[in-house]
Amino acid sequence: MKRLNYTVYRNGDYFRKLAKESGMDVTKFNEYVKDHPEIDRKIENSASEYAKDHDNFIIDARLGWYAVPQSFKVYLKVDIDIATKRVYEDEARRDSERKFDTLEEQKNDIIKRYKLENERYFELYGVRKQDESNYDFVLDTSMLTPEEVADKIEAEYKKWLEE
Repeated sequence: MKRLNYTVYRNGDYFRKLAKESGMDVTKFNEYVKDHPEIDRKIENSASEYAKDHDNFIIDARLGWYAVPQSFKVYLKVDIDIATKRVYEDEARRDSERKFDTLEEQKNDIIKRYKLENERYFELYGVRKQDESNYDFVLDTSMLTPEEVADKIEAEYKKWLEE
């Protein structure tokens, strides 16, 4: 994040890269990884390893809170219909996600991936990513701009640092 002069480590980019290298979209790769837990562990361990050698960074990861438990942990929520529209219109995702003809197809894919991830994370680590008690700050981003989200996270992070 530029305003804090922090770097960003994105586990999702790593996941997408592995999916693309395997010739799969992210949903198919989610299904594949369910039967290959060593891949999931490798992905989650990459965040822990990164944290060992870096300070002042942001982990953009489903289980970042789990991989680096001593961190300020944020959970960003969004209404499923708003999430669907955001993903559907995001051209940057086109090289790793299947292009759907309708918002409903996109929504069904998001729900499927969400369920696959939840099953995997519980089976592998015994955790649920949506359990809000895992986080220091929970924010519904449905009606917020990216700038507003960043402002709110930064304010809560500064409070957390003072405690």
